[in-house]
Amino acid sequence: MIKFGTDGWRAVIAEDFTFENVKIVSQAIADYLKGQPAKKKKIVVGYDRRFLSKEFAETASCVFAANGIKVALSDRDVPTPTVSFHCLYGKYDLGIMITASHNPAKFNGLKIKTSEGGSADKQVTDAVEKLLGKNNPKNIDMSLARENKSIKEKDLTAEHVKFLRRLIDLKKVQKAKLKILVDNMYGSGDSFVERILKPCRSKIDYIHNEFNPSFGGIHPEPVESNVKELIARVKKDKYDLGLILDGDADRIAMVDGRGNYINAQVILPILAMHMIKNRKASGGIGKTVVGSNVIDKVALDLGVPCYETPVGFKYISNLFKQNLICIGGEEAGGIGVKGYIPERDGSVSFVLMLEMLSQEKKNFNEVLADFYRRYGRYYYSRTAIPVKSVKKSLDDMKLPKDICGKKIQRINKLDGIKLIAQDSWLMFRKSGTEPIVRVYAESRSKKESQRLVDIGTKMIYAL
Repeated sequence: MIKFGTDGWRAVIAEDFTFENVKIVSQAIADYLKGQPAKKKKIVVGYDRRFLSKEFAETASCVFAANGIKVALSDRDVPTPTVSFHCLYGKYDLGIMITASHNPAKFNGLKIKTSEGGSADKQVTDAVEKLLGKNNPKNIDMSLARENKSIKEKDLTAEHVKFLRRLIDLKKVQKAKLKILVDNMYGSGDSFVERILKPCRSKIDYIHNEFNPSFGGIHPEPVESNVKELIARVKKDKYDLGLILDGDADRIAMVDGRGNYINAQVILPILAMHMIKNRKASGGIGKTVVGSNVIDKVALDLGVPCYETPVGFKYISNLFKQNLICIGGEEAGGIGVKGYIPERDGSVSFVLMLEMLSQEKKNFNEVLADFYRRYGRYYYSRTAIPVKSVKKSLDDMKLPKDICGKKIQRINKLDGIKLIAQDSWLMFRKSGTEPIVRVYAESRSKKESQRLVDIGTKMIYAL
């Protein structure tokens, strides 16, 4: 079954994610595009380092070309934001990215990006789904498409890097002398950050930057349990910073100079302070329903609104399109900023953090200390439960009146079920990208946060 979820269509390779199904989806996208008013139809196509991603990208490109649509196909694996960038600034009607982002190695996927530079919303993906199987996929041989120039292979990264070198205050950042270790998680982030900063005085080293479609046996997701080697290396070799990018480089996490893992729930509000105080950007802050309470506190302190959305960056993207926010992000690591593209980008989030450190004349540990001193510590935890282990719907769950001895003050059903108590919350939600149910929690105590997840897990298994 072909179904678009939170961000694109994802499926197990050779099971549902097959060349034949990629052709069917591509034909539906072509039919959708041909029904739009644009005169010269053109699509940009990129791919990550997953198994057969390049071949799947070529298959999709051949279907588009056979439908009379001009295709710019990346000549190498690229970060997803590179495709989004070209959609907006290269004036493409659509962008297609072959990736399953942070999913396990057995998955691949297809993301649709719009001419506005962000993820296609439900209106677009619903329209594409309705066209699935309506017409038999057209096709053209790749060599012939190259010959008649209906498919042009292109270096998509050069223009993107050039733009980003103008986006940040390069002179300030280049002066910083930092020792940085980057964990690309075997993904397509490659040396993107280094190319943006070049030439700079900082020393940038890499781990897990080679081609490995099995991702070394882990999910290419920037969560603490997946980056133990980076944490150990940062401590042992005395790096100032560790950067973690997911499989398609649109999500970020960091490690401070002491080897502490720092997730996007902290990175987002710190960058919000930089955007609003230092960069004087106008607009509020966007977060998803599983975003930290500290984001609301920072927004209140800065005097800007905080908008809450369902999970999925496409909802944050819509806030950018409405010019309501200057920064927005999701708990899983995706952060986007105004003046660029309405899309998440792990590399850009990192270079903006470097810009902040240069402007504030502080190291990352000092920035963190100031942040915690002002807003306190919030501890976030989550776990995943296979859907096959859940016998009933979340709507059948018997909800308690309190969690960890705290009375439930409010129940939020914007996306899943969120039980909100004083200074803590517990949430349940079926994933839109994987066959799992997620349990999330946040508290002012690390012990209580984990206890909440344990309570939530028992509630799920009781269904």
